[in-house]
Amino acid sequence: MATDQMNIKLLEPSFTPWKAKKEPSRQIAMLMSGGVDSSVAAYLLIEQGWEVLGITMKIPVSCQTNSRGCCGADAAFVCNELNIPHYFVDVTGPFEELIIEKFRHSYAQGETPNPCADCNTLIKFALLWDFLEEKFGIKYLATGHYAIVSKSAGRVYLGRAKDKAKDQSYFLYGIGIEKLARFVLPLGQFIKKEVRSIAANLNLSIADKAESMELCFAGEGNYRYALACEESNQHGELTDMRGNKIGTHKGVANYTLGQRRGIGFAGGKPLYVGRINAKTNTIALGTREEISFHNVRANQINTLIPEELVEDKYVYGKIRSYNSLRLCKLIGVGQTNISVEFDEPQFAPCPGQRLVLYNNDYNIIAGGTITSETITDI
Repeated sequence: MATDQMNIKLLEPSFTPWKAKKEPSRQIAMLMSGGVDSSVAAYLLIEQGWEVLGITMKIPVSCQTNSRGCCGADAAFVCNELNIPHYFVDVTGPFEELIIEKFRHSYAQGETPNPCADCNTLIKFALLWDFLEEKFGIKYLATGHYAIVSKSAGRVYLGRAKDKAKDQSYFLYGIGIEKLARFVLPLGQFIKKEVRSIAANLNLSIADKAESMELCFAGEGNYRYALACEESNQHGELTDMRGNKIGTHKGVANYTLGQRRGIGFAGGKPLYVGRINAKTNTIALGTREEISFHNVRANQINTLIPEELVEDKYVYGKIRSYNSLRLCKLIGVGQTNISVEFDEPQFAPCPGQRLVLYNNDYNIIAGGTITSETITDI
């Protein structure tokens, strides 16, 4: 999709305008959030000899909050401290359409979306990157994510970070394979403690800034407030996994698979949201065993190592960002979908979340969006 059709706008430089001095192969756009990670990443790029342009996305905020949004002034001031140019890019239009509306629609359909993965795939690695190349002629892009881009035998791979507790490769699987060689991740070989230490030693103004944990477009507040839609308030039946009514719920958009707290029902044993049917406006509760499955299917696949995406191959799969890698076998490979069978049942695979597959070297083979029709055992 052409960037001009999506109404992306480059705003005036925050301080000093960009005037390229180095050859294109050493120019890079660094996406700045104003946090510690992206700030230190920008510094590391400078140390590695890159000519760095700081870029911050201006995005909509979907609810009122007293907390900061992702496009605050911190990023601009850090760039000024590092003596690099900085610009805001207004992506309000495409962000509202491609991320926020999809987020609301997914919850209304009983799915659990992953807006961070969507933002990376649809905005940062596509529209924004193309826009920056058009406006500045910069072909390279960097972010402050914890993951590693590596090269071996003429191939480029995207893999897990050194800091496994902070690894964010799960959210990055959607990058186009043709752009991977021009993607730079300065923090991949660092642990979080080291990154904070660098920020402190540089006396950066954001060195002690708290880590962002919530959705940026919800103003770092409760994401439920971003679900202001009619579907959120349509009460319906609460059932057990066999369809027997046991209570009422307050709207399918207010629940996710695997949820235990706030479901409005107290049983004799721990119960979790196990099934959401938006068409019938019903939600079913089940035990942990009842909502755990071996088989998971995903569509909208992005493949980074095509030769390893073959049936009967054992790989490592991940169905949530905070899950550990689990051994599974590819039992189906199509042009737009994949199916895997995990050795151990996986708790509450959520339609809308991502299934990401890794090889033995912990590089990403492929990833896609978990579908609802195959959250079951074959």
